[in-house]
Amino acid sequence: MNKWSRLRYSPCLPIGKDGRRITGSDEHIRLSREAAAEGMVLLKNEKRLLPLRDGKRIAVFGKAQYDYVKGGGGSGDVTVDHVTNIYEGLKIKESEGKICVYDGLIDFYKNESERQYSCGTHNGMTSEPELPQELLDKAAAYTDTALITICRFSGEGWDRKGKPQDGDFYLSAQEEKMIDSVLDRFKNIIVVINAGAQTDSEWYHSNDRISSVLYAWQSGMEGGLAIADIICGDVTPSGKLADTFAKRFFDYPSSDSFEESEDYVKYYEDIYVGYRYFETIPGADKKVNYPFGFGLSYTDFEISDINAYLNENTINVSASVTNTGKTYGKEVVQVYYSAPQGKLGKPSRELAAFKKTDLLAPGETRKVYMAFPVYDMASYDDTGKIKMSSYILEKGSYRFYVGNSVRNTVKADFEYIIDNDIITEQLTQQAAPCKLEKRMLSDGSFENMPSYKNNTKRSEPEPLAAEAPNSPAMLIDVCEGKVSLDSFIKQLTDDELIGLVYGQPNTGVADTYGMGNLGKYGIPNVMTADGPAGIRILPDRGVTTTAFPCATALACTWDPELIYRVGKAGAKEAKENNIGIWLTPAMNIHRNPLCGRNFEYFSEDPLLTGKMAAAKVRGIQSQHIAASAKHLCANNKEVNRMDSDSIVSERALREIYLKGFEICVKESQPWTVMSSYNLINGARASENYDIITNILRNEWGFKGMVTTDWNNHADECKELLAGNDIKMPFGFHEQIKEALAEGKITRSDIEVCVKCILEMIMKLD
Repeated sequence: MNKWSRLRYSPCLPIGKDGRRITGSDEHIRLSREAAAEGMVLLKNEKRLLPLRDGKRIAVFGKAQYDYVKGGGGSGDVTVDHVTNIYEGLKIKESEGKICVYDGLIDFYKNESERQYSCGTHNGMTSEPELPQELLDKAAAYTDTALITICRFSGEGWDRKGKPQDGDFYLSAQEEKMIDSVLDRFKNIIVVINAGAQTDSEWYHSNDRISSVLYAWQSGMEGGLAIADIICGDVTPSGKLADTFAKRFFDYPSSDSFEESEDYVKYYEDIYVGYRYFETIPGADKKVNYPFGFGLSYTDFEISDINAYLNENTINVSASVTNTGKTYGKEVVQVYYSAPQGKLGKPSRELAAFKKTDLLAPGETRKVYMAFPVYDMASYDDTGKIKMSSYILEKGSYRFYVGNSVRNTVKADFEYIIDNDIITEQLTQQAAPCKLEKRMLSDGSFENMPSYKNNTKRSEPEPLAAEAPNSPAMLIDVCEGKVSLDSFIKQLTDDELIGLVYGQPNTGVADTYGMGNLGKYGIPNVMTADGPAGIRILPDRGVTTTAFPCATALACTWDPELIYRVGKAGAKEAKENNIGIWLTPAMNIHRNPLCGRNFEYFSEDPLLTGKMAAAKVRGIQSQHIAASAKHLCANNKEVNRMDSDSIVSERALREIYLKGFEICVKESQPWTVMSSYNLINGARASENYDIITNILRNEWGFKGMVTTDWNNHADECKELLAGNDIKMPFGFHEQIKEALAEGKITRSDIEVCVKCILEMIMKLD
C-alpha cells in the first residue's frame, strides 16, 4: 500500500499472515492472558494452600465469579468478542482434570447479576446478593475449600468512595456478611480480588482464617482464565505491587485533602506519595499491610552476590538470583537508593532500577544487571535553600539497597560519597504555586510555602524561513524530499492553516475524531482511538478488538519487554482498522486510591510509570502508529476534572507528577502528548506555556505534537500560544480567525503548531 492509504477511509483490510485479521486474534488474546497472569500479585499464601492440584474440590462464592470486570469505564473500555469470567476459567481447568468446581452456586450468582443488569446496573457495580443458607450448606457438604471473589468497577469522570461499607474501597455490608458466612463453614479460604486499584486489605491481612489472597486487578478479556492459571499452578505468580497497600484509607497522606473541595486539590504531602511517605515519615511504616514492590511466588528465591560500583557517572548494580524452591518462577530485582537528608529533605528510599528475570528452573541461577545515572538521584530546589530552580546532589553518602520489595532489601557494600553539593542542572522556575500554604517535610512536620507570581515570558516563534513553492505541493512531496515542510506550510492560506489546528469528524470505524483532512494538499484524515487497555471501537461499529489488562496490572508485571509487546500488538490492531493515533499510555500518578481512573494509570512511583510508558510507546511506534502520553499533568482526581485546580509545589511537580512523562519522553519520544483537563497552580494545563513549551519542549527536548484532551474548557487561542498544537475533537475556526485579524495571535504562532501536526502525520504509515 502507498503511504497513508490506510488513513483514507476504505474497508479495514487484514494485515495478518495469509490474509487473516489480526484484530482480536488468538495470538493477541493469548498475549492478553499472559500479561494478565504476569501482573497478578499473590499477597498471601499461608500453609502454601495455593496452587490447587490433583482434582482438588472448591466452591466459589461471590457474584464476581460471574460479574467479572475486564477493565474500567470511559476511554479505558474495550469492545470484545468474549470475556472469560472467573467461573468459566476455573471450569476450563476442571475440564483439564486439575480441579473440581462445585456447580450449585453459579446459577444463583448468574441470575442475580443478570437481574441487576436488566435494571440498568453496570457490570461490576451489582450488589452482592444475600446467599441462601441452603446453597451454603450444600457447598460445605461438597468441599472444605472455598474461593471468595470480590470485584470493583470505576470509570472516567467520577471518583470512588472511601467510607466503610460503601462497597468501594471498603467492603459492603452484604459482602461482609457473605464472607463471614463462608469463613464459618470452610476450613481453607482463598480470596481473589478483581479491581483496578487499591482496596481495603485489612480484612484479609489480619484474618488468620484466610490462607491465600490473589490480587488479580482488572485483567482484560481473558482474566478469568489467567486467574485459573495461577490458582492451579499452570503459572507461578510473579507480579509485584506498583502501589502501597495501607491498613486503612485514611492512612494515605492525601486522604484528608482528596475530597476537601471540588474546585481544587492541595498537594500538602508534596513528594511524600506512596512508599515515599510510608517508608520515610516517622510511624508511617506501621500503617502498611503490603509494601511497594511486594509479591509472593510459589517458589523461593535468593538474591546474592550483590555488587554496586560507579563507572562514568553511572551507578551499576548486579546480583545473582537463584531459584531455591521446587517450582519454576520469576523474580523481580529492585534497586533503591537512600540520599542524605541535607537541607532539602528526601524520602528514605527511592526506586532507581529494576529487572525481572526470565523463568528460572528450580536450582537455576541467573545474573541480572542494572544501571542508572548518578544525576537521577538529584533533588529539585524550588525555594532557594541551596540554589534556586536547580537539581542538586547534596553532599554526603548515597546508599543502595537491593531486594524484591521496598522493605525486603540488602544494603550494597558500595556507597557513593560526595564532599560538596553538585548542581546537576540549572533551570528556571516554572508553574510555581501561589496558593499552597504548606507542604510536608521528611520528619512529618510541615513548612510554610512562599507565594509565587507567574512571571512566565513567552518567546515569540521565529517565522518559517521559507518561501511557498512555485506550484502547489502535496504532503507526500515533503516526505520524498522534493520540497521542505516549511515551504509546504507557506503555501497554505490562513483559513487552511486554521483548519488544521482542530479536530475533524469521524471516518471509518473510529469514534474519537481525527485531524488533518486537507485533501487539496494530500493531507490525510488521521483517526484517533482510545484507550489504555486496547483499541476502543464502539459496539455499533461491528468491530471487536483485544482487551488487555488495565495499566495497573501491566505495571505489576515489572516487565517492560512484555509491555512493549502489548503496545506493538495494540498498534497492529489500530493499523488494521485505519487508525493512526492510539491515545495511550495514560500515566498519571496514583496519588490517592479513590481516583476513578487509577486503573488507566500505572503506579504511585514515577520511575516505574515512566519505564512502563516508554516501553509501551516504543512498541506502538514500532508499527508507525502514534502513541499519546497522557494526561499532562497532575490529573489525579476525576470529580470536576475540567475545572479543578491542582495546587502543588514545583518540586513535587518535577520529582513526582512530571517525572514519569520526562522519562517517557526522553526514552521513547512519543509522537504526541495529551494535555490534561485540570488547572495546574491556577493555569489550565492546555494553556500552560511553562509546562508545554518551557518544560516539555525546551527542557526535555520533546519533538512531537501536543493535543488537548477532548472537549475541554480552555481557550483555543491561549492553547496555541502555549504550544498546545491541536484542539480536540473540534475547534473554533472563526474565533481563531478573529484573533489573528486582531493581532492576538500571529500566523507564525499557527504555523509552528501546524508544523508539529504535519511532522507527526509524516511519521505515520
